[in-house]
Amino acid sequence: MARKFVLLSLCALMAIVAFMVLGAKGNWDFILAFRGKKLVALICVAIAISIATIVFQTLTGNRILTPEIMGFDVLFRLLQTALIFGFGAMSYALLSPELKFLLEFGLLSGAAILLFGVLLGNGVQDLFRMLLAGVILGILFRSLISLMTRLIDPNEFAALQSAFYASFNRVDTSLLMVAIPMIVVSCLYAWRKRHVLDVMALGREQAIGLGLNYRKELFSGLIIVTALVATSTALVGPVTFFGLLVSAVSYELVKSHQHGPIMVAAALIAIIVLVGGQAVFERVLGMGATLSIVVEFVGGLVFLYLVLRRVRP
Repeated sequence: MARKFVLLSLCALMAIVAFMVLGAKGNWDFILAFRGKKLVALICVAIAISIATIVFQTLTGNRILTPEIMGFDVLFRLLQTALIFGFGAMSYALLSPELKFLLEFGLLSGAAILLFGVLLGNGVQDLFRMLLAGVILGILFRSLISLMTRLIDPNEFAALQSAFYASFNRVDTSLLMVAIPMIVVSCLYAWRKRHVLDVMALGREQAIGLGLNYRKELFSGLIIVTALVATSTALVGPVTFFGLLVSAVSYELVKSHQHGPIMVAAALIAIIVLVGGQAVFERVLGMGATLSIVVEFVGGLVFLYLVLRRVRP
């Protein structure tokens, strides 16, 4: 296993170096400062999504679920639609990035905490009820988005479309001072709880039998997932299948039930995919395609593969 982690670390380092130096011309002080901020943002998003997905799949006991099942992506789009519907595309563009970030983080976190507090009881069925509520609310939010998009001006609709999807090209690095502490604290807490997650992966009854306060750990774990997903979504937009892609590769590569190695592998793989992919699309392909679309397409195929493999007799 040590060789695998050394190889992953080398690949991640190569992706970082390629992102920083490929196609670099001119003043190196400016290039390193400009690319360095974007690199930090991409690494933060990669780590946040990978850790959030691993933790969420353990809490739900299902490796084909992602945090977006709770409707985070649709709620994010609803907020963008409501802002443009209420203030117009011009006023939306003039909004402070910090204000939009705090609005998005506050709305996503508040909605998730409210959902957990109301629906999360003592039984495992309450967890599935919470997931079902997330799906139903997602349908409601999509209906509201559809209604508002039919009422806004076509020019405002064009501006709205660009805000609907994740973009790793236009990461606002000015938000890093706010986002980095949230991600660091959440990831450190998840790392500290890695042995608790090992026990929770055994199932509710077994975890309680081993003396674990299951409801408390479940609630705190979901709060960490919420903080990581809300931060990454506010930085780059909603990403549905990226976490699923990274977690599936991590489980297959590590083949361990211990969350420590799985978290490290997932973070490294996410950095390789996100930073390395962005380096290829920006420096080699000249932005001839969009990384988020390719990642979502491959992640969707992985999702179908996992579903079909599970239902195969």
